[in-house]
Amino acid sequence: MRDRALDLMHDVGSEAAPATHPAADFCVIVPALDEAENVPDLVSELRATFDRHGLRGEVVVVDDGSTDHTAALVTEEASRWPALRLLRHRRNLGKTEALLTAAAATNARWLVLFDADLQHGTDDIPRFLDKLAEGWDIVTGRKVGRYEKGLVSRIYNGLGRALFDVPVSDMNSMKAFRRDILDEISLRHDWHRFFVVLAHARGYRATEIDIDLLPRRHGVSKYGGKGRILVGLLDLMSVAVFLFFARKPMTFFGLGGLALASLGVVVGVVTFALRLLEIATPFGYRPFLYLVVLLETVGFLMFGFGILGELIAQQNAEIERAKRAR
Repeated sequence: MRDRALDLMHDVGSEAAPATHPAADFCVIVPALDEAENVPDLVSELRATFDRHGLRGEVVVVDDGSTDHTAALVTEEASRWPALRLLRHRRNLGKTEALLTAAAATNARWLVLFDADLQHGTDDIPRFLDKLAEGWDIVTGRKVGRYEKGLVSRIYNGLGRALFDVPVSDMNSMKAFRRDILDEISLRHDWHRFFVVLAHARGYRATEIDIDLLPRRHGVSKYGGKGRILVGLLDLMSVAVFLFFARKPMTFFGLGGLALASLGVVVGVVTFALRLLEIATPFGYRPFLYLVVLLETVGFLMFGFGILGELIAQQNAEIERAKRAR
């Protein structure tokens, strides 16, 4: 009951409009990997947008293990613009890790995740902030324009909406959100793509706005390759298991185990009846007995996994309660 009360209190708080406009307290997070050719235009256009719209936030570029001069160029630009900072990973860790590194280094209440390749315009940033000011917790961008991976994106996002019932049509795009959401959800490697899914499952409110998809000016995409399609689908399954079964493992393992064990009993009864009535089968009775042993063994193992899963879920719940109490 106490957890439920806390959740309800949190939901009410998340629906309230922000006390100050997000434009006064935000950070633009820019993960960058080998984007030296884009850095001058990126910083120039960000600075022009800040000046034009009177934005009072900061920009944190995370050099994610670049092998070119990305870090040196950002450092040079930062010496001329106090709002710009550089953080570095010694090796390439990924976009999720870059997001978390920057979030840990800023005290801003609102975060805007922006790509260094300038495939979205910097003037979209104040549009996201204005939408947040309406009281939303998360605002995502719905890409408008020619997209090389359009078919894959539609399939991926379609599966995501069908599985998780998220109220946005593009989960892997530019986004802006409350900083404290990251205190409640756990982002594993590459799970920035499921940020909206995980936050929505926690009761945070999300919406989307249209943003133009611009042609890449320099370099190549860092997220291409057919292998990423399979990885994305496997991650999608992982998130589904995490959300649907991790909190109530018995729902999957327990029911599945009982179903298999019950089927084993049925097969055993049928086999006994056939043997008792001396009804011959083309392959005898032994395969039925092996099937009974297999079904019962797997069934009881799954039921045992369900019990262990429930114990782990209980421990996680206790940890979450302890975090909330602090």
